[in-house]
Amino acid sequence: MFRATLKSLLARKLRLILSGLAVVLGVMFVSGAFVLTDTLGRSFDAVFADAYEGVDVNVAAKPKVQLSEFEGEQVAAPVPASTVERVRAVPGVAEATGLVAADGARLVGSNGKVVTSFGPPQLGENWVGESDLVQLREGREPRADDEIVVNAALAKAGRVSVGDRVGVLTLEPKKEFTLVGIFGYSGGRDSIGGANEIFFTTPVAQQLMLGERDVFTNVTVTAADGVSDERLRDDLAAALGDSFEVKTGEQLSADASAGLKEGLSFFNRILLGFAAVALLVGTFLILNTFSIIVAQRTRELALMRAIGAGRRQIIGSVVLEAVAVGLIASVLGLAAGIGIGALLAYLFGNLAGGLTLAGVGVPAAAVIGAFAVGLVITVVAALLPALRASRIPPIAAMQDVATPDRPLTKVTVAGAAVTAIGATLLFLGLGGHAGDNTLATILGGVLFAFIGVALLTPLISRPVVSLLGMIFSWSVPGKLGRLNSGRNPRRTAITAAALMVGIALVTGVTVILDSAKSSIGGLARDTIKAELVIAGSQSGPRPPSFDPAVLEKVAALPGVRVVDGSYGDMAQVGDERTWVGANSDVSALGSIFGAKATAGDISRLGPDQMLVSSDVAKSRNLTVGSTVPVQLARGEPKTYTVSGIYESAEFLDPVTLPVEATRDFTVPQPIMGFIQLTEGTRAADVQPQVETLLADSPEVSVADQESFIDQQTGQLDGLLTMIQILLALAIVIAVLGIVNTLALSVLERTRELGLLRAIGLRRAQTMRMIVVEAVVISVFGALLGIAVGSGLGAAVVEALRDEGISDLVLPWADMGVMVALGAVVGVVAAVLPAIRAARINVLGAIAHD
Repeated sequence: MFRATLKSLLARKLRLILSGLAVVLGVMFVSGAFVLTDTLGRSFDAVFADAYEGVDVNVAAKPKVQLSEFEGEQVAAPVPASTVERVRAVPGVAEATGLVAADGARLVGSNGKVVTSFGPPQLGENWVGESDLVQLREGREPRADDEIVVNAALAKAGRVSVGDRVGVLTLEPKKEFTLVGIFGYSGGRDSIGGANEIFFTTPVAQQLMLGERDVFTNVTVTAADGVSDERLRDDLAAALGDSFEVKTGEQLSADASAGLKEGLSFFNRILLGFAAVALLVGTFLILNTFSIIVAQRTRELALMRAIGAGRRQIIGSVVLEAVAVGLIASVLGLAAGIGIGALLAYLFGNLAGGLTLAGVGVPAAAVIGAFAVGLVITVVAALLPALRASRIPPIAAMQDVATPDRPLTKVTVAGAAVTAIGATLLFLGLGGHAGDNTLATILGGVLFAFIGVALLTPLISRPVVSLLGMIFSWSVPGKLGRLNSGRNPRRTAITAAALMVGIALVTGVTVILDSAKSSIGGLARDTIKAELVIAGSQSGPRPPSFDPAVLEKVAALPGVRVVDGSYGDMAQVGDERTWVGANSDVSALGSIFGAKATAGDISRLGPDQMLVSSDVAKSRNLTVGSTVPVQLARGEPKTYTVSGIYESAEFLDPVTLPVEATRDFTVPQPIMGFIQLTEGTRAADVQPQVETLLADSPEVSVADQESFIDQQTGQLDGLLTMIQILLALAIVIAVLGIVNTLALSVLERTRELGLLRAIGLRRAQTMRMIVVEAVVISVFGALLGIAVGSGLGAAVVEALRDEGISDLVLPWADMGVMVALGAVVGVVAAVLPAIRAARINVLGAIAHD
């Protein structure tokens, strides 16, 4: 039986290769994700090991506001200069150096634009001299307050050279400096981890990066001979107290690397999610392939039963074929995954500013995941056809059998049950009834919904396919193609379901993002009563900002009625972390944002007062006159008195502090500006004047309301494009599924095709018949995907109604494109099977058994 199975497998190499390709692509994503994260993880380990190589112990003050990874930038509390002397006085300390190293120093390049960074920090630091790690390549160190040096990577990105006058943005507005030196790192590196670094003199670095003199971000300590790093760390911790964090260089390296690896794990989960989609589509393909193979081998399997093969042997035979396909696909997928992981790591390294990559490694998780996924998916998909094969009666070997259509009752009932389970899970997840398991519940609901719809598809495939086929029924090939596409509802349904998954996900995501864009745009138009808006697109951890002096100058322009600068930051408000805002003109809360007071006065705000939204007031039992302690990113905690409560709204901050508090914000400059014009003043007349005033704030620009909305929602378009590219893999696998189904169908109908050719069907007509069959099936899958995706998208939008997404937008144009894509997919998928069908030898086909 084993030898017979191997011979059968080798006799059907092409069709099994086609089905195996789906597993190869899915396994490629799985193994590639693990290879990518392993390679980048080891690269970051090496980067931070180098960065902290000369540090025995590091002393830093604990942050005043502890933030999670997704709440914003963590700002270190300043270390007083006196602490450096305290550190030096501790026994075992050979040397202690106060350092300034804070994110937020942005260089204005030679083109007048800010050099951006997508991920790596933009550090402003104090120059303390060359070392084994840092080495000047050109020029000299900074000596005067208007001199800086930059790393070679930043100099290249900004196209600046020694002697140039350059602008730098920090906590303060743009300032001009002379570039007096360019430095690099040991090993010929232009940067460490892609970071952009600007070095100032120590007093200037303190003022621009920390907002005050005689403070540092940390103190690096060198241990005396014979003193271990761990012992010195413990002695320093005991001497300095609980308000400081004292770590060894190894701990700093491990913590910094672990933080980045946590971000990589999120990226890893995204890749694994798309791998799951690819494998789900691949499961349909493999199920269809083995179902057709079993149908074609009915007489062969029945003959085996007749000469003594048991049911278990028949099942084992089919499963053995699946194992062979899974093993080969896993090996190929693992190899492809290693290549894809290495390529993505290379691209990531370049995007991060020249990250030096460690050698590409293949972790055990990649190998185990590849073979586990490849084998499990293939075997599970082959189980149903295997069970069906075991039920073939021996008498079938004596008959010229065709596989009869089986009743759809069982599969319909099963589909209804599975769909109901999916709908229930989606209701629980989207309705917020799943607690901490919300994401898993939603994903489970989507999975069950797809499987349920796939099981229900045979019920509707024949009438729908017949209706679609009428478009092509004006010719004999068209009529034949229409009949062929509907002759086996189960096969058609599974083939279409593979395409349905990819189209449904693309449609669902498009519905959600388009609805979000429409809702945000509509809300902004209804809420923000400002003709012009100053803003920028955020590309790093810090939002773009501008000089607050611009607001006063704009207010003096003819035709300007109200100007408001908006600030924002995360703060510790009472016992909770909360987003807080501030406005340069508090009265603008009513005139520009339409804020409505529910208690107290919201038109003015004293230096010790705060305003809160009605939601915050309700949740914290606050009333006018209540006092609340607030700790900002900088400075000491301060108690504010609630002087007013306004009705909660989407564009209003939950807590509004006086503008005087912004000096202790992470970004102490306005991040947005709103300009309301007098009646009859045209925005186009004022806009150029505001642009002139923003000449020294290259991160932001001024736009009218519609352009501002487009700018803010444009980020959703980029997200949609990325998702569509990744989901294109599922559509590619679906194309393979249609190719496979048609190829196997051509083999199955060899004699039939020979007879059609014998009675006058020409080669071109044969090819058109196959193309019509493919187009009808693929368009059916596209329509099914659009329907399912629209339903899922609408359900998510409804669930997010309380979050501000109130508009349901169906992307009709995109839907039309997807239907057209379905037709193109059908044509492409039909090419090889159609050529094969046209080349059939007529006499040989008639004699085929």
